Amino acid sequence: MRFIEKMKDMARKRKKTIVLPEGEEIRILKAAEIISREEIAEIILLGEEEKISSLAKKEGIDINNIPILNPSTSSKREDYARRYYQLRKEKGVNLEKSRQVLKDTMHYGTMMVYSNDADGVVGGAIHPTSWTLRPPLQIFKREEGVKTVSAYFIMIVPDCPYGESGLFIFADSGMVPNPDAEQLAEIAISSADKAKELLEIEPIVAMLSFSTKGSGKDPIIDKVIKATRIAQKRRPDLLIDGEMQGDSALIPSVGKRKAPKSLVAGKANVLIFPDLNCGNIAYKLTQILAKAETYGPLVQGLTKQVNDLSRSCSTEDIVGIVAITCAQSQMLVGW
Repeated sequence: MRFIEKMKDMARKRKKTIVLPEGEEIRILKAAEIISREEIAEIILLGEEEKISSLAKKEGIDINNIPILNPSTSSKREDYARRYYQLRKEKGVNLEKSRQVLKDTMHYGTMMVYSNDADGVVGGAIHPTSWTLRPPLQIFKREEGVKTVSAYFIMIVPDCPYGESGLFIFADSGMVPNPDAEQLAEIAISSADKAKELLEIEPIVAMLSFSTKGSGKDPIIDKVIKATRIAQKRRPDLLIDGEMQGDSALIPSVGKRKAPKSLVAGKANVLIFPDLNCGNIAYKLTQILAKAETYGPLVQGLTKQVNDLSRSCSTEDIVGIVAITCAQSQMLVGW
């Protein structure tokens, strides 16, 4: 079974309510129709009802059974504004400012999830990552023991003998620009846990660098080495090793030659990049050159679920991310 079909099946078993704050975007409406028809999730669209309904009718999209909420006229806007004020008053936000902020659909959708009126929020089809992630990072609590909220991509490379038969996690490829060693270790641990929980594979984690086991010398390599040691000490139950180059991490013959004592070399399915430059470039090149299916950036480390979309995403990508968001929300403690 294809990965995304598995996610859809998981979503259907315990159906969740997902907010799509970019309800006036055609790809979002097409995705909402598919999600509703395939019973993957309950969808709530945010935006101006007349504009959304008119666009859907013009394009022949059936959203008749999907609720549309306008944050500016919603009956819950005052309640959400007061809750937002309580959360942000120490940052200098007053009640009137809260009311203005919640006219923004991403802030409103985030408050819906915070208030348990929805289970997850997915945005970013027409907005940058900062628009999608800033409200949840301000409003949602972090998971217990987590200091660094990060993002990962699920990569599915066709006809690939490496990783888990072409299935990988790339992290962090979407959020933390230049993690220090502590943050990098935490990203590695969080990503390993997601591989086990969401992908149902045994995580084999490679801490990537341009050096394998001392072949190079540089402060950035020292950071990766330190992060590896922290992660190994913190989670001795996980297979985590580094520093190593990409070929050492993936190709058994190269891994055996360059890192013969490593239990990770040549077998990795979770790739941890030293910074966002490396992670973001790697996922985009893999997507383009290897024609990989790409899902993300998926957020890890928060107690409630939000996910970002690429502005180049297709309707099918949106459906896939919503299904994954449902599966992720099922795994959150207390949900």
